[in-house]
Amino acid sequence: MTGFALLIPKDKENKPNGRDLPMRTIRLGVSDLQVPVIGVGCMRISSLTKKEAEAFVQAALDEGAYFFDHADIYGGGECEEIFAEAIHMNDDVRERIVLQSKCGIRKGMYDFSKEHILSSVDGILRRLRTDYLDVLLLHRPDALVEPEEVAEAFNQLQSSGKVRYFGVSNHNSMQIQLLQKYLQQPIVANQLQFSITHATMISAGINVNMTNEAAVMRDGSVLDFCRLNEITIQPWSPFQYGFFEGVFLGSGKF
Repeated sequence: MTGFALLIPKDKENKPNGRDLPMRTIRLGVSDLQVPVIGVGCMRISSLTKKEAEAFVQAALDEGAYFFDHADIYGGGECEEIFAEAIHMNDDVRERIVLQSKCGIRKGMYDFSKEHILSSVDGILRRLRTDYLDVLLLHRPDALVEPEEVAEAFNQLQSSGKVRYFGVSNHNSMQIQLLQKYLQQPIVANQLQFSITHATMISAGINVNMTNEAAVMRDGSVLDFCRLNEITIQPWSPFQYGFFEGVFLGSGKF
């Protein structure tokens, strides 16, 4: 695609100064990063043709959705490569978007070791054709995490300029507290499954002190915890039902 146009104002703080964008922005956690209220998940971009991937990325930008979410396991890394090609990544493009990726899941296991986090980020940066990530999330909990190793990895990534901010995904309150005890950086985001068909973090809160199934607290009151600690909750698969069963919009089940 020639003349690939970005509709995002060139601003190092990623704020929509000087132009009315069609999408509201919010502050990400306690960071100074302003992001669109809708993040663009790129997990399935590897199923698209080159032309379709370019159209997908441009459609997001046209709506002011310049916050893109990746993970090193999406398509075995292929999704990040396809995205970089689709957006025609260069220094000018990079300044106008917000990039987030995740690491910590290996085949058959979770790995939050310092060695794995550092090597994963290097691979992510290479595939996305960039020198830094705006946000790095730990992808699902490593129940046997050594938080001191995570802290060492985060310090190295931050001091080298490879990652600006850090967060987690699918972590409960105590898991976040354990990490935060050792981290110098604040956890700014927690990516959690949430939609109108998967809203246990809310339903448990309105069934307090009851004996029905909805009263079961499955996540350590993570909604209240994140609100108390100014951790932005990023809903993943907000239009999916089940785990990977499909989209509920237009489905006869709903």
